[in-house]
Amino acid sequence: MDLPRRPGDKNHPASAPLAPVGSYPVPIDVSLPPGVPAPRAEWWERLVARLIDGALFVALYWILSFAFYPVFAPAGEVRPADPLLLPGLFAGLVAFGAYTLYDYALHAGSGRTLGKKAMGIRVVPYGGGAPWLVGLAKRSVVFPGVLLVEGIPVLNVAMAVFGFVVGLSILLDKPLQRGLHDKAAGTVVVKDLR
Repeated sequence: MDLPRRPGDKNHPASAPLAPVGSYPVPIDVSLPPGVPAPRAEWWERLVARLIDGALFVALYWILSFAFYPVFAPAGEVRPADPLLLPGLFAGLVAFGAYTLYDYALHAGSGRTLGKKAMGIRVVPYGGGAPWLVGLAKRSVVFPGVLLVEGIPVLNVAMAVFGFVVGLSILLDKPLQRGLHDKAAGTVVVKDLR
């Protein structure tokens, strides 16, 4: 059984500093991995931020898909192929192209998208320094830029698998939880302490 650490007890194995909570001191973790200026964001905070950011663009994709349908399949004409192929392709290019630009512009400006702002997290350069715009462009192209192939059969399945791999890479990368898009850009997502 692990006994609670008392102030002044230098022989206790716990090395974390103590903060008083009520009448019992509890350890707090003040150590940060090297190159990380603030506590890292949790995976679920990042997921909720992406859901907030992506919701508008997914809605735009479906609206545009149905709006483009009459352009590519006039009334009375029978299409042998998937009737949503071309409308879906153009809708994906517009909606997810806008999502990629949105992701890049907001990260380059403040390090936060609207979803990240709502969740209290931000993108910062790993190792300190100012984020470089080329790195942020790589980050946006890797994800969400891969969504541009949404309307192309077979490639949209590959995109879904890649999106899963990006999410999984965040969970498996310990202790920083950097996804493939973070590694491509040299960034890490942390709690916004401002």
